[in-house]
Amino acid sequence: MNRTAIYPGTFDPITNGHTELVHRACRMFDRVVLAIAHNREKSPLFDLEERIRMGREVLGDTEGVEVMGFSGLLIDCAREVNAQVVIRGLRAVSDFEYEFQLASMNRKLDSGIETVFLTPSEHYTFVSASLVKEVARYGGDVSTFVHSLVHAALTEKYR
Repeated sequence: MNRTAIYPGTFDPITNGHTELVHRACRMFDRVVLAIAHNREKSPLFDLEERIRMGREVLGDTEGVEVMGFSGLLIDCAREVNAQVVIRGLRAVSDFEYEFQLASMNRKLDSGIETVFLTPSEHYTFVSASLVKEVARYGGDVSTFVHSLVHAALTEKYR
């Protein structure tokens, strides 16, 4: 049976914590779709096309991974790619309440799609895309938290 998981998020930008979860999900599923949300309610630093390009560059050599953009309901995107599972990352207990609400709503919208929570390794529990952007904005070194291509893109944006 071909098992597909979808890992949705804004990925503004994609961090090493995100890519670690993708690689771990690849050990559990035949296909992992990194679904990058357009998300009109956030004001991303990188536009959707830039985030898709970075995702493809960072994960391009990872077997079984696809990167795509989407807008609208996650559950519709999951159905479109025939995903049986939604992957969500939990860095801290504070993430749980919001993620639990999302998982419950998605289960109500389609009970055939499960949500699986993954926690990052201890190296990345404190890393968030927002924090990476904030540190980069003020000239801090974020090179250990993001791929070198993402680091270069952040440096260019904040120049």
